[in-house]
Amino acid sequence: MTDVMPQQETISLEDFRTPEQEMAELGADAAPAAELAIEDINPLNAHLFRDHRWHDYFARLRAEDPVHLNEIETAGRFWSITKYDDVKAVDGDWQNFSSAEGITLGVKIGSAIPERISNASAFIAMDPPEQTQQRKTVRGISAPSSLRNLEDQIRERTVKVLEDLPEGETFDWVDTVSIELTTILLAALFDFPFEDRRKLTRWSDIVFAIPEPGGIVESHEQRQAELIEMVQYFDRLWDERRKNPGFDLVSMLANGEATKDMPTLEHLGNLLLLIVGGNDTTRNTMSGSVYGLNKFPDQYDKLIADPGLIPKMVPEIIRWQTPLSYMRRTATQDVELGGKQILKDDQLLMWYISANRDEDMFGTTANVIDIERDNADRHLSFGYGVHFCMGSRLAELQLRILWEELLGRFERVEVVGEPERTFSSFVNGYQTLPVQVKRK
Repeated sequence: MTDVMPQQETISLEDFRTPEQEMAELGADAAPAAELAIEDINPLNAHLFRDHRWHDYFARLRAEDPVHLNEIETAGRFWSITKYDDVKAVDGDWQNFSSAEGITLGVKIGSAIPERISNASAFIAMDPPEQTQQRKTVRGISAPSSLRNLEDQIRERTVKVLEDLPEGETFDWVDTVSIELTTILLAALFDFPFEDRRKLTRWSDIVFAIPEPGGIVESHEQRQAELIEMVQYFDRLWDERRKNPGFDLVSMLANGEATKDMPTLEHLGNLLLLIVGGNDTTRNTMSGSVYGLNKFPDQYDKLIADPGLIPKMVPEIIRWQTPLSYMRRTATQDVELGGKQILKDDQLLMWYISANRDEDMFGTTANVIDIERDNADRHLSFGYGVHFCMGSRLAELQLRILWEELLGRFERVEVVGEPERTFSSFVNGYQTLPVQVKRK
């Protein structure tokens, strides 16, 4: 690989705004959902997620306008799909609702700003048959035999991290446990230099970060420069694994028939997909499990009394947390959905975070954690159809092992302050979570 980035750096990004950035500029003082006319509700504002105020917005949309049209300057027309059955219908119909234009709300078609800024190509942003061929290249890492081989390794590293936790002192669960555990595993899956493993965390963080003063990134230029650094780093690993392949994700991409000759941007897109999928989502579910069980202490008590409930708790936590709030599709032709006329090239946001709280699917207790919920495994956090998350079993395995080791080792993990949440309407995550632990 020699073309580390396309020769388009003369395009100025200084004045470029993403749709999320445009919505964030509305500020943190967005009116409560109850005070807005239904046509004025737009759940994309990242402040709603950082302030944890999104629930009422989606409750109104589910009840009053489940296929909901918005239009903003940067993105043009886009629809919020908020009911379980509608989200599942869109996700399962790749012919009418394509992933090829990107997985997050993007700039409207025809914009002069290159899509590469926010939607580098990856097999999650493709349709069959190319998506199927590229996905097969790395599918072996999550095969049952691979998971069996990984289980002991995950448990050993989980035990080490938990044994090192300070007792009786407040520490940040996100950085000390969630990020550390997911990054250690991701480094193993990539056979990535262990001493550089936190680079994976950084790259994962900046992918969907909204530029803001003092934020994760302050400008599109900074974000682009760090992504270039990432490509250059993996470029070296790519060449090494072509010469000396192993059983790791970089080797699989570097030598797979469908991926070995990919252009750099597709190479970048698949790497980012695997990094975010293996790091960002699992770490936020790990953090969400601790926060959620503290929020519903009766469920924590029930789990302590019967650790055999862990396998039922795992899908319920993944449902309740929903680490990625939505995925985007783009209409390939005019089509009707929920009585609304979707036009060709309209963008659709499948709000998994809303579908997983749909009262028609999960009952009147959809907003609470119930570790004995009968249908928790029908959540849509992993998507549905051809893009169903291939790392789902690995994510479940990590969460199960974490709680098996926690319950055997600590009286309780106690949340001692509210979390700082991720400034994003795409990643539903935690930046910090202060906790204390008491050993048995």
